[in-house]
Amino acid sequence: MITRTFAILVALALRTLSQSTRPHHSLVPRAAGGSRHPVRPRASRNLSIPLTLTGILILALFALPHPAQAQQARVYRVGVVFLGGPHSASIDGLRDGLRELGLEESKQLILHVRDGRGDLKAVEAAARSLEAEKVDLIVAITTSVTLAAKRATKNVPIVFYAGTDPVSTGLVESFRKPGGRLTGIHGQSTGLAAKRLELLKEMVPRLRRVVTFYRPDSPAAQESVKIARDAARRLKLELVERPVASVEELRAGLRALQPGEADALLYVADVMVASQMELILESARAKRLPTMGQERGSVAKGALAAYGESFYTIGRHSAKYVQRVLLGADPAGLPVEQVDRLYFVINLKTAKALGLTIPRSVLARADEVME
Repeated sequence: MITRTFAILVALALRTLSQSTRPHHSLVPRAAGGSRHPVRPRASRNLSIPLTLTGILILALFALPHPAQAQQARVYRVGVVFLGGPHSASIDGLRDGLRELGLEESKQLILHVRDGRGDLKAVEAAARSLEAEKVDLIVAITTSVTLAAKRATKNVPIVFYAGTDPVSTGLVESFRKPGGRLTGIHGQSTGLAAKRLELLKEMVPRLRRVVTFYRPDSPAAQESVKIARDAARRLKLELVERPVASVEELRAGLRALQPGEADALLYVADVMVASQMELILESARAKRLPTMGQERGSVAKGALAAYGESFYTIGRHSAKYVQRVLLGADPAGLPVEQVDRLYFVINLKTAKALGLTIPRSVLARADEVME
């Protein structure tokens, strides 16, 4: 419609120009003798033609589509794969970040969110399906999910959040030059097990045995558990390890946990276990176990405390990568960003229910205290 209007206005301008170039004479009788001769047209009439032509051309220019309008006319399709649980906050952050960058959902882009609900095979199937549906890119949340998405796809660009070193896990060639079709954000989740254990011991004075659940085939979990073992040895604590291969095994392991078998529950970097946060917290409440989580959401739902990154903030930062790749940037040349902002959150209501008094020195270090 805009192109047709532009053509009509240009045609009108050409017609006006054509008429202005024709001789325009008036024949008037001579005062004496009766013969006729042309009279020169008045200047004001000649001036009106260029003005009219200029006006038409200006209208024609306004009829042309603006480059920004042409760009916004495209609706991008972005796939998102994750394992559920607290990582849903990343998607909230992603939406807000994209909106701030001028990419509003349902207008400039559509998000196709796939929740694997703790099952990495479901994540692989979802990623494969999204590529077949020709999405413009896939956002993968956590190291394990990104590895699964990479295995399942061949060509689609992937923007990731990885809590484990993306170079050592084979996601990218280097932080500065990823070198493939993947880039994104690297967090510190895997390396935080030692600090979480230290904080837990300060809050639970009689702490002796700490239980942790994890998938033995997860590179992130393996590294995180090793860090936790070393920290437990240094702190003179016993780390009770419970390897689980599925959500069903995790549920059975929580049910089988006997009184006195552990004094607290520690989260290590395992996305499958994290996806079942509510199940874990329900079991911990029933068994009166203090729980050290990985992010604020778990504390809001009843964990004693958490130390880690903000998934919402990570999602918001990821929006920058999504925008750049959608606009044509090559992931191979987009450096991986490292996140270093960590949050320590305590739930005093949970502490009271467990009969714990959190030392003032610990409270003073908290970024947030829930009451």
